[in-house]
Amino acid sequence: MTDTNRQGSFQKSADVIVVGAGAAGMMAAARAASMGCSVLLLEKNQKVGRKIGITGKGRCNLTNNCDMREFMTHVVNNPRFLYSSLSRFAPADMIALMEENGVPVKTERGRRVFPVSDRSFDVIDGLLGLVKRSGARVLCGRNVDSISFDPGRNLFTARTGSEQFSAPAMIVTTGGLSYPSTGSTGDGLRWASHLGLDVTDCRPSLVPFTCRELWCRELMGLSLKNISIRIRREEDHSSKPLFSEFGEMLFTHFGVSGPVILSASSFIQQYLRKKHLTYEQAGLVLSIDLKPALDKETLDKRLIRDLETYHNSEMRHALEDLLPKRLISIVLKEADVRPNKVAHDLTREERQRLVDVLKDLPLHITGCGGYNEAIITMGGVSVKEIDPSTMMVKTIPGLFMAGEMLDVDAVTGGYNLQIAFTTGRAAGEGAARFLKG
Repeated sequence: MTDTNRQGSFQKSADVIVVGAGAAGMMAAARAASMGCSVLLLEKNQKVGRKIGITGKGRCNLTNNCDMREFMTHVVNNPRFLYSSLSRFAPADMIALMEENGVPVKTERGRRVFPVSDRSFDVIDGLLGLVKRSGARVLCGRNVDSISFDPGRNLFTARTGSEQFSAPAMIVTTGGLSYPSTGSTGDGLRWASHLGLDVTDCRPSLVPFTCRELWCRELMGLSLKNISIRIRREEDHSSKPLFSEFGEMLFTHFGVSGPVILSASSFIQQYLRKKHLTYEQAGLVLSIDLKPALDKETLDKRLIRDLETYHNSEMRHALEDLLPKRLISIVLKEADVRPNKVAHDLTREERQRLVDVLKDLPLHITGCGGYNEAIITMGGVSVKEIDPSTMMVKTIPGLFMAGEMLDVDAVTGGYNLQIAFTTGRAAGEGAARFLKG
């Protein structure tokens, strides 16, 4: 294998070149180097792991502490593709790796795993330390603008504006299109397309929804916990929704966000992609159940008790034990009940309308956030192009792809970073085994 320590050649050639020093790239570089390969890890930014630094609101939800079977239920697109790689490097392995590299972790609600320090930069430092100790060389500020393959020499070349780096094996981990300010500008996807690979339709995912109802703006910043949502097509009144989940959401100036909404966006984007529909064509209605623990009969009894307690109060005050104050006027308006109506004057029909709205507060979805707000990219290099065990491109031996470049994604909760770590490690191992024959 290439001696990367030779004077004059150490920066330009190696056994393996990894393009993109994010989660997948650092794992790939460390794994290949630990198996005896000389590795060059090229990064366009001046520092590695820019996107890792902003995940989990700067805390870095690096994985989910669940078993493989549970993990697969949270993968939205192409979960079967992960069986081989995830069986070799699961969340428990990632947790152990962090601990071994000086980053103690903790498990929080929903089995989400964070560094004990609550600092994403500790995760970056741990990964960078792993890379350096493996012997891989990291070169930042190298904005690769093209890659090529010379079949006669079995050599891949990555070119920047003034340099070129060559190796008999290359791993591309440049990410998708989400958060382009971190460097994820779709470079690798364009290279893959130029090489003749099938790149599926890409969409922003894990994003907020925009809604038609202007009253969302009045509630901006209001968080609702322990609610459930359902999403269906307005024309479809069947009992089974496109998505339903229990959790936490947040109102924004343009619509809704929060954990349960971000997860919903993955499934809705997948549905629209498969059906070739726009949001306008789909006509989606999001229904919020503000009291999912109570059925309508029980909720009605609770409402009657509150009305008796506040029988001389106006309705805008009579519901303060049941709802956040800012939400009361919206619920009353949707139920067609005057806010200044005295509680003891509320009719049975009005009370029933209130119950109906509390169990089904509707919002009409008009669209979603763009890549600047998207946590991940849905779509990418088709998994049919990739060997799921090694991450090697089936038609171009020696070329590997991993991480968010692949058409594999999951809901929130640490699953997507684990996919990057898992596929990156598989690519590094695959590259080393390819070179060893």
